[in-house]
Amino acid sequence: MRILLTITRIVVGVLFIFSGLVKANDPLGLSYKMQEFFEVWGWGFLDNYTLAFSVAMIAFEIIAGVAVLVGWQMRLFSWLLLLLIVFFTFLTGYALFSGKVRECGCFGDCIPLTADQSFMKDLILLVLIGFIFWKRNSIQPALNTTYSLVALFFTTVFSFAFQWFVLVHLPVKDCLPYKIGNNIVEKMQPPPGSIPDSTVISFVYEKAGKQVEFTADNFPADYDEATYKFVKRYDKVVRKGNASPAIKDFSLQTYFGNDTTQALLNEDQYQLYLFLKNGYTLGEWTNVLNAVMRSAEQKHIKGYLVTNVPLETLRVNPPDVFYAFMPLRCDATAIKTAARANPALFLVKKGTILNKWSYADLENALLVVNNLPGNVAKTNGEQLGKK
Repeated sequence: MRILLTITRIVVGVLFIFSGLVKANDPLGLSYKMQEFFEVWGWGFLDNYTLAFSVAMIAFEIIAGVAVLVGWQMRLFSWLLLLLIVFFTFLTGYALFSGKVRECGCFGDCIPLTADQSFMKDLILLVLIGFIFWKRNSIQPALNTTYSLVALFFTTVFSFAFQWFVLVHLPVKDCLPYKIGNNIVEKMQPPPGSIPDSTVISFVYEKAGKQVEFTADNFPADYDEATYKFVKRYDKVVRKGNASPAIKDFSLQTYFGNDTTQALLNEDQYQLYLFLKNGYTLGEWTNVLNAVMRSAEQKHIKGYLVTNVPLETLRVNPPDVFYAFMPLRCDATAIKTAARANPALFLVKKGTILNKWSYADLENALLVVNNLPGNVAKTNGEQLGKK
């Protein structure tokens, strides 16, 4: 029994550490997943706190995993682990059986799990942690108190420091569809060999004050335009396929409403895209970005400001460097998916992401732009406005 308990502790501890480290690589990803759950439950008032919840939960996973391995304070941590896994099992079960949330983000974007895979994983962990909880009084520490505290202290420092690093910079391991080397246009297409959704055209009409729905091949026998008033038509999914592209809802629109996504991404020219969303703060990065754009201008490299911020707001005392960019509208969800730092600068050519930098790493962007061969000179596009 003791050997089985030791093996169980090792499995649970390693899984919690691994799960925490994978999510620590991208705490904003877990934060966005929390927001998805909160929106479904009508708890939108908690959206501003999801990043703090995410950082704390990830740190606890890693710390709890180490505590289980060293056997420190198992009476306390067995209770905490049991409560946590019950909570996780509820979330994955809700995602699976409600269908309102696609998946729980248990291992982040690096190891995507389906809802049923996540639920089964948590059920297994629930059994293992239940066994540890049952035998908690017989678990002997692997280290003495001093070494255990030292191990947990450095684990705690690392857990928070690593998350701070990736929030200021970018994920160490980029598992997003906008990672370096990916072509945005290709990722906007369904994967090869995928099966599209099967749909039928459904019509909704109003008859005698009530709405009725039918397809083209089963119109009612008493149909006539005097009796039935047209309401709408739509494509109804009758069988879900697996043709979902990796990049969805990415659209670049000028401030006149023209969609310029394909035109820009198909240009065989170096381009710089600054992704900026609500909540950004100005700082030293604007000076470095100004140097980047001066170098880009000499090489005829155009800059585009991809943002959900209204143009009127951008024009209220903007930093000088914003005038070097042509503003483009983009949905906030697409921006936060593409750029895990706010703002973030992308170097793109013919739709392929050649490099990207957080606002804290723009010195590296300057070195790269300085060494680019440059583009053939073309007429400048519309910019933010004249000073």
